[in-house]
Amino acid sequence: MANFKLIKDLIQPAKTKIVLLVMDGVGGLPRASDDKTELEAAHTPNLDQMAREGCLGQHYPVAMGITSGSGPGHLGLFGYDPVYYEIGRGVLEAVGIGMPMRPTDVFARGNFCTLDAEGLISDRRAGRIPTEECIKRVNKIKSANIRVADDIEILLEPVQDYRFVVGLRGSGLNAALRETDPQRTGVRPLSVVAELPAADRSAELFNTWIAKATEVITDDAPANGLTLRGFASDPALPKYEDVYGLKAGAIAIYPMYRGVANLVGMEVVEHHAYTVAEEFDAAAVVWKDYDFLFIHVKYTDSRGEDGNFEAKKAVIEEVDAALPRLLALKPDVIVVTGDHSTPSQLKAHSWHPVPLLMWAPGMVRPDRSIEFGERSCARGGLGTFQAADIMPLALAHAGRLAKYGA
Repeated sequence: MANFKLIKDLIQPAKTKIVLLVMDGVGGLPRASDDKTELEAAHTPNLDQMAREGCLGQHYPVAMGITSGSGPGHLGLFGYDPVYYEIGRGVLEAVGIGMPMRPTDVFARGNFCTLDAEGLISDRRAGRIPTEECIKRVNKIKSANIRVADDIEILLEPVQDYRFVVGLRGSGLNAALRETDPQRTGVRPLSVVAELPAADRSAELFNTWIAKATEVITDDAPANGLTLRGFASDPALPKYEDVYGLKAGAIAIYPMYRGVANLVGMEVVEHHAYTVAEEFDAAAVVWKDYDFLFIHVKYTDSRGEDGNFEAKKAVIEEVDAALPRLLALKPDVIVVTGDHSTPSQLKAHSWHPVPLLMWAPGMVRPDRSIEFGERSCARGGLGTFQAADIMPLALAHAGRLAKYGA
């Protein structure tokens, strides 16, 4: 974990600007046909030039051998030990769409799924229904006026694609609950199970809601079932400006990533971007307003989870083609990395280290790398380290950390 007290003591003012560019799930595994990962196979002249000018390394989002979720992965990138600052996806999704939150609320991220005639999951993501269909299902459930207890309020909102957020508000709630997504098809959704006795009632309430909500949408295939993940309450994280002395902004298309940025005190930049180039254009609009910008690219991860090597490679190439727009803003430091690896061969997040590029003209020590890829990063000058060390490295390269000691 980054030592926040040490960092706060060493922070010094500077006019430098830092960009953290996250290609979600960028890390991969080599395919048999040419022994290249998606990143290595992609045509990336701009990233390769940055690799020659910068320094490479690789990081573990949580710890060696641990497969990280997106929430913990991003907390690590932001310098927070994701084991110490544990946080569930439900809160991230809720904050990401602007749902009001009280300290005692318990939220879960919901997935609509497809259930067959026997009630078994045939598609965990309901065919990735469009957001419009998600809104229809959520509104149908809302109109049913489901009640689980007289003293409990149900909070329910659509998020994006097949995702929604559901929360319980009332007294005596506890988020120590196991998710209901079995992470595979051909089986039934799991029941909510309490991990602590204090969460027994919360488990019962959520199970009641799930049963009633599923009954409402039972005839609405492909989204005729649901699972819940990432039960959580507000973790009250230390804030970015207080810890790092940075005015930070976040540009992300998916709500969950806006949520995790919001929880650490970044301002979520309003935009209408749908492509990487448009995200970089949004950065240009607010460039003068922030010392630090977190820019998130989602579809490297989505295409990896789909098992589509070529599509994931294409997203990486899209990022590379748009990079001149970002470089034209003349940032002092750019960190290019991911929150975890998502090899298309596995169709899932994995425990493999994540490639990282540190670009800081005049400040970085180049390591003679000639391209940005997993094997180049494994040999890179930064070595292998924990994700929570990325922020101190970025601050140092931006001239924002004073000397420690006499």
